[in-house]
Amino acid sequence: MFKKIVVAVDGSEHSHRALEYGQDLANRYEAAVWLVHVFPHTSDLLGYDEYEKLVARREAAGQTVLDEARQTLGTVRFPVYEELLEGPPAEAIINVAEVRGVDLIIMGTRGLGALQGLLMGSVSHKVMHHAHCPVLLVR
Repeated sequence: MFKKIVVAVDGSEHSHRALEYGQDLANRYEAAVWLVHVFPHTSDLLGYDEYEKLVARREAAGQTVLDEARQTLGTVRFPVYEELLEGPPAEAIINVAEVRGVDLIIMGTRGLGALQGLLMGSVSHKVMHHAHCPVLLVR
């Protein structure tokens, strides 16, 4: 049923649970998994003296989230790919899903965003309404 799965990770508890679901489904269906982490745009800070350092810090923090997710998966029988992106998170997640032709997006209902989401995070809400494939939201 599922051959390609995107799991959005941000280091939050909901994201960790989403990763558990992703691992289980990937094992059951022998699906490939794309771990996706999106960090905020930095282009609005162009020209500031510390711009390059800020971008490097955000990229390093994002790579740490991906490394931790991969470590949590451990040794697996399915292919795992990583996407570290800059931009609006919902749009980036949807774009990866479309470009990779995935069958399912799995993500937490809330992440580590500013206010950590209200009832349902704005990113998960937007992905749920605009993705071309099914979206599994995990609490």
